[in-house]
Amino acid sequence: MRPIRFLWRNETVTINHFDPTQTLLDWLRIERRLMGTKEGCNEGDCGACTVAVCSLKNGKLVVEAVNACILLPGQLDGRMLITIEDLAQGGVLHPVQEAFVRHHASQCGFCTPGFVMSLFVMTHAHEGVPTKADVDNWVGGNLCRCTGYRPITDAGLALADEPPDWLSRSRADLIARLEALADQEDVLVGNDDQFFAAPATQGSLLALLDKHRDATILAGATDIGLWITKRLDHLPKLVHLGRVASLRDIVSQADTLTLGASVTYAESAAAFEAMDPDLGEVWRRIGSKQVRASGTVCGNVANGSPIGDTPPVLLALGTRVELASASGVREMPLEDFHISYGKQNRARHEVLTRLIVSKPRSHEHVRAYKISKRFDQDISAVMAAFKLGVENGIITSARIAYGGMAATPKRARAVEEALLGARPDDPATHQKALKAYAIDFQPIDDMRASAGYRQKVAANLLVKALAEIAGGTSSSTRLTGAREASHASAA
Repeated sequence: MRPIRFLWRNETVTINHFDPTQTLLDWLRIERRLMGTKEGCNEGDCGACTVAVCSLKNGKLVVEAVNACILLPGQLDGRMLITIEDLAQGGVLHPVQEAFVRHHASQCGFCTPGFVMSLFVMTHAHEGVPTKADVDNWVGGNLCRCTGYRPITDAGLALADEPPDWLSRSRADLIARLEALADQEDVLVGNDDQFFAAPATQGSLLALLDKHRDATILAGATDIGLWITKRLDHLPKLVHLGRVASLRDIVSQADTLTLGASVTYAESAAAFEAMDPDLGEVWRRIGSKQVRASGTVCGNVANGSPIGDTPPVLLALGTRVELASASGVREMPLEDFHISYGKQNRARHEVLTRLIVSKPRSHEHVRAYKISKRFDQDISAVMAAFKLGVENGIITSARIAYGGMAATPKRARAVEEALLGARPDDPATHQKALKAYAIDFQPIDDMRASAGYRQKVAANLLVKALAEIAGGTSSSTRLTGAREASHASAA
């Protein structure tokens, strides 16, 4: 067992004792008295607390923006932290900071450190010359209330011609130092009553969970972080999955895609976009760059939220869940995992280790639509996913799933049954399927949408999917993101 170790300011930081639920933001501001990283929403939405984290992934240095308000210091083990105070070197502003000054991209300045950190990461992670759309995407998780986004975008665009900075010049040395930190030791800070643990192997992980069945399993903390900052939960025992190498694997085979429990949205996005462009768009609209760098796909399934974006997609694709414990391993269809609101088919000492996703076959058409009040970084009112098999113009198989329509993510089995044998291009045969929505779902009214709105939208999305699958252009069914624009072969 060893303490938490990470690089920061050219030194190795060692943490031997701390409150397991103290956030990185509080550690910086309270323990280290560094006030540049701001607290805004304290739930990962506004980006005022953005910091950069450098990690080794498959031997390459990866620089990512994350929200310090919902990240725990223990999650930094084996990585390097960069904060707003670290950018300027020798009294000279970093090029990103200089661009903000030059383009008048700050007024009150409260949000500025987060924007600067996001664009700092962009200069190290974005390939090619960034366009306005690229810059807007990189700062999509940062909220500005007074400056306005045009000068901030201008500052981002001005960075294309900047020379390499100190991080670029020290890349080789940093890789060597991160490699030196890597080991196969289990991390444990605390005692049997209160601890943060990060086992290095799956065997150690399962043994620890078997011993401490009251422990909370932590992956990306994008949900658990809110339990801490908003619900003020006391979580004395935290077991982090991030150091188990096998749980970081993405295995793509001819018919399946297998994701380990620690695979983030960002890491899995390309694999899902390769299946279908709609899935790539869904992944792009999950949270923000900061959230996608931390949050995990398995975590989105394990927390059982009825409005998670990925479970409906995974249900429609036909996904199996792998659960492991000291007693053994078992699998089940994803639809059998979510039992009721807040309850999953998982014992306390079990951990969701992998998702096995079935890839669409050549005759299967995939569509996925997210309906929310804001286009970017918003929770779904309705999330719909479809996989329809069509042969000789007839629907021969159907998997349809929704989020936001029930207490759990749920398949529309009556709708599926009603579609079998129908033609996608024959609206008259669809009426039975549209009427079946009343059998499958009885949604509720809440702040995001009324029950009537949800029911109507759910049915309309089926009509939209069928129109596109029948051969209609998505430019006639979508205001944005037409499939033909950049994915003509997948339309």
